[in-house]
Amino acid sequence: MAEFTMPSLGADMEEGTLVEWLVSPGETVTKGDVVAVVETAKSTIEVECFDSGTISALLVEPGTTVPVGTPMASIDSAVAPPARPAAKQPVTPAPAPPPDLQPVPGRPLTRTERAVSTPLVRHLAEEKGIDLSTVHGSGRGGRITRSDVEHAPTEPPPRLRASPLARRLAQSMGVDLGGLRGTGRNGTIRADDVRAAAVDHLPREAEPREPVEKPVLASPAESAPGARAAIAALMTRAKREIPHYYLSTKVDLAAAMAWMRDQNTGRPVAQRLVPVALLLKAVALAARQVPELNGHWKDDAFVPANGVRLGIAVSLRGGGLTAPALADADTMPLPELMAALRDLVSRARGGRLRASETTDPTLTVTNLGDQGVEAVFGVIYPPQVALVGLGRVIEQPVAVNGMLTVHPTVTATLSADHRASDGATGARFLTAIERLLQRPEDL
Repeated sequence: MAEFTMPSLGADMEEGTLVEWLVSPGETVTKGDVVAVVETAKSTIEVECFDSGTISALLVEPGTTVPVGTPMASIDSAVAPPARPAAKQPVTPAPAPPPDLQPVPGRPLTRTERAVSTPLVRHLAEEKGIDLSTVHGSGRGGRITRSDVEHAPTEPPPRLRASPLARRLAQSMGVDLGGLRGTGRNGTIRADDVRAAAVDHLPREAEPREPVEKPVLASPAESAPGARAAIAALMTRAKREIPHYYLSTKVDLAAAMAWMRDQNTGRPVAQRLVPVALLLKAVALAARQVPELNGHWKDDAFVPANGVRLGIAVSLRGGGLTAPALADADTMPLPELMAALRDLVSRARGGRLRASETTDPTLTVTNLGDQGVEAVFGVIYPPQVALVGLGRVIEQPVAVNGMLTVHPTVTATLSADHRASDGATGARFLTAIERLLQRPEDL
């Protein structure tokens, strides 16, 4: 028997609030399935299951706040998923169930007993909203027949499944959730379902064009009190416990910007690269080349990471800041990285992050260039040992081959943990970023 516990979704997380279960007892889950929605001090996150089996019990009620590590559900990993019926098999009379599966008056049928009903009967029960566990089977061996379902009292409609964001959007857009078909797990209504319904009800001439999500990172938006308090507590601890050192350099982006313009020629607007994609890829590759800055400080020692998981600082529209991880950023082709970045930022602001995207970034990047800031020196997110700051791209005079000219440049900064590295290591890292951006075709 395995346990699903309240996960740790960040170094500063001590407790979380269960917002909603997306599974019910008796349902089969596999590793990676989203099973619950959890709210932390910073954001609302969809949490995946790390075991496969059948949900045997839900131990925590929605709305309850529990510490990290608290058991929230039990999973019977010994129960195999029910076999799917083979297609186009000849219909044969169902054999009588073993004596231990014979129905007992007054006792609801078990999950195994319900399986003796035919697919047609199960479909009819689903259409009528009838729970087969409450139906007494009059067929052979307690088998539930079509007549049993047709004469069974209709149960109240099941609880509407919708994510918290979908409920908020529906309320603000005036969309009736009762008329929507959810595309999420087990029919759960998602935010995209609500948005699609809202667009479908607009007059055709008023239908909006598809917006292009611009990946704006880490703006100084006014934070919600809870998120601001959590961020302040973590940063206070980081400044107190981590001996920071800081470095900065100006990077000439003339070659990178010219190459990017060539790559964007003929591309649809939604697929065009933006400078931040090149900068992030260069940071990720530099982290691979200088592994002393890519990892975590644990048990008074530096533990290098196996891969590069860039934490992307994202300001939330409702206030607050989160830094989800962009996995394998060093190996992604630039168009794929650009698409992943857009998706990550969009879901972070929509409250649809996965738990796996909020844990264990190996190096965080914060960008305030869209706010006009030329340089930013950030505070390290423990247990990471470094943070990269990127400012806005500006035109500056530079000397090239003894001639003065104007090139686009960006200021890249590094905040690093002196316990894990020193200034020479940090200098190698910033130099690697600059060198990579001079050969953008290799990114």
